[in-house]
Amino acid sequence: MNRFVLLAASTVALGGCASVQTPTRASAPVVTMDEHRPAPDTMRWLYGSGEAAGASIQTWRQIADYSITIAQQSSVAQSVPLGLPDAEGGIGTRSCTARDGTGKPLAVVFDVDETVLLNTGYEYWQALSGRPFDPAEWDQWADNGAGIARPVPGAVTGLKRLREAGITVIFNTNRNSETAAATIAALEAAGVGPAAHLETLFLRGDDDMGGRKDGRRARIAESYCIIAMAGDNLGDFADVFNADEGDIAARRAMVARGQYAQLWGNGWFLMPNPVYGAWQEGSIGEVFPPDVRWKPEPGDAPAIMDGQ
Repeated sequence: MNRFVLLAASTVALGGCASVQTPTRASAPVVTMDEHRPAPDTMRWLYGSGEAAGASIQTWRQIADYSITIAQQSSVAQSVPLGLPDAEGGIGTRSCTARDGTGKPLAVVFDVDETVLLNTGYEYWQALSGRPFDPAEWDQWADNGAGIARPVPGAVTGLKRLREAGITVIFNTNRNSETAAATIAALEAAGVGPAAHLETLFLRGDDDMGGRKDGRRARIAESYCIIAMAGDNLGDFADVFNADEGDIAARRAMVARGQYAQLWGNGWFLMPNPVYGAWQEGSIGEVFPPDVRWKPEPGDAPAIMDGQ
């Protein structure tokens, strides 16, 4: 997940809803907020709906079923395709044999936010306040959210099944490395731990690639045979998918055709997240190309649409 993409949908839905009164202190304005105001549709779906819970449980069951089936094979020669900084085209595989000729231990690599943990506390604050994404507030949440952040439905059971099958669970997240201890505490409190920084938990700042995860994936693949990956953003699988977030048609076509299309549900598992992410690009004209458009006949459509 990429928390450094503005939450455009939330901002549009909530803009102007909070009225700022005269502050009691210069650094702490008092904000009037209404908890009865409807939350943005995307937040209602992900954090409140039974449909989202069902979709998440379904995906987690698929992750565990697939990975355990792979682990039961006599040997695994290559990792699942994954984003790597030195791979041609940005995606490649790594040998599952270590330098000493032994097999590397099997692992599944997960993003954290909205993949393993639901950031209900932070999203509540955004919905209530109408504020756009603020990196400083996000870091505060990452440092203090243990016990409030809930596991994604299905995650506790799914991770338990993987660990019982002898598969190592590794987290690769764009939370900042300064929040490592607090992130570990949040995972533990939600029942999806354990995790150890630089062993089974890798964060933004652990290398010099910023929010790009390919370098961390390569580091993990040096020690483990990665048999599956799961996340809520295409960058959780390979950085190349987010190289040009503005070209939404090309980005969609890249993942929906050819060799990459074969990987969804077959080593790559995408968790639903309609609240934020790199997908938040595209005008009406870009999302709906000419060959898929429809309008009522002239006279039936609103006058503003006639002749357009």
